[in-house]
Amino acid sequence: MSDVTGNDAPLLPAASPATWLGVMGGGQLGRMFVHAAQKMGFKVAVLEPAEDCPAGHAADLLIRAHYDDQQALAALAERCAAVTTEFENVPAPSLALLATRSFVSPAAACVSVAQDRVEEKRFFTECAAESGVMPAPYGVIAAAADIEALPDTLFPGILKTARLGYDGKGQVRVRDREEARTAWAGMNGVVCVLEKMLPLAYEVSVLTARGADGRAVVYPIAENVHRDGILFTTTVPGPNVAPESAVRAQSAALAIAARLGYVGVLCIEFFVLEDGAVVVNEMAPRPHNSGHYTIDACVTSQFAQQARAMARLPLGDVHQHSPAVMLNILGDIWFAAGSDQPREPAWDQVLALPGANLHLYGKDAPRRGRKMGHVTFVAPTLAEAQARMQRACAVLGIPS
Repeated sequence: MSDVTGNDAPLLPAASPATWLGVMGGGQLGRMFVHAAQKMGFKVAVLEPAEDCPAGHAADLLIRAHYDDQQALAALAERCAAVTTEFENVPAPSLALLATRSFVSPAAACVSVAQDRVEEKRFFTECAAESGVMPAPYGVIAAAADIEALPDTLFPGILKTARLGYDGKGQVRVRDREEARTAWAGMNGVVCVLEKMLPLAYEVSVLTARGADGRAVVYPIAENVHRDGILFTTTVPGPNVAPESAVRAQSAALAIAARLGYVGVLCIEFFVLEDGAVVVNEMAPRPHNSGHYTIDACVTSQFAQQARAMARLPLGDVHQHSPAVMLNILGDIWFAAGSDQPREPAWDQVLALPGANLHLYGKDAPRRGRKMGHVTFVAPTLAEAQARMQRACAVLGIPS
């Protein structure tokens, strides 16, 4: 499924003339990619509709245009020898068009699978013989009659829109068929999948990177905790992760990336059930929130790895040198209880904690539920990192 153009020569960083990399999307993932690529000696161009965007603040060039703007895509391809994406909802046809003139990773076909839950689950099912894992039992709802045809065994379940859902958006828990009818109508009758709710013990994510030469690396497995559908913490090593579950999830991620013919950084989320079974949930064809710990706790961050893969350079060392806990920072902490007037959190007290690494994304205004940054705590032991995270939560007023 790769859009490799046939030129396998690595792109070496250079000052004159500069070697340019491109990124579709101006959010915080793009910003962190820009920082990593610039550190390696590349210049970076960002294509993004918004003028005031996190990645645009850091990029060497901001091309302000919609993601399907033909003229802007041509300008990006003309300047950049390789292009990537920082979020999965960039139009796949735009990536395919860029691939006619630049090296694009991940390829349009890979991104297209991840953009649609129906296609994603079909793909996971098709490659189960190689990966050894299956998605949760599910049904597809494209019309009202499909709800009536769903087997009773899928209830209770989670109704999810097939496209454009993220951070808990586009998802509703339903106990029975009647609730499914109501929820689907509330989603305006768009195509959805109904996933059976399973006895979840914990959730993990596996971050892997694969080069154009087919070589791949996999990072240490991360254990995630969500609140209201948004990632709250990522802990590595995961305190509840059994070694056999870790190996099974990591092996599955490598098999899935190979089956896709993937080039770049790929994150795959898995459920580990109470009986120890591993179930594949979803994938993100890009760096991921749960991989932010790699910036401070690993030899090669996920963003440096993304730059290496798209430049066809050797992949970096994924060794984790310190236990780590990553705490997501949402806009809620800028607001005192009962107040709509934001005030700056006590970052000085957070940074006084040993091993605290603050990453703010440069967003213009805090809003409740909006991702504003993260703090990664590294320490000689996981217990110390966890304790420092708890103290930071107390400082910031975050229930822990």
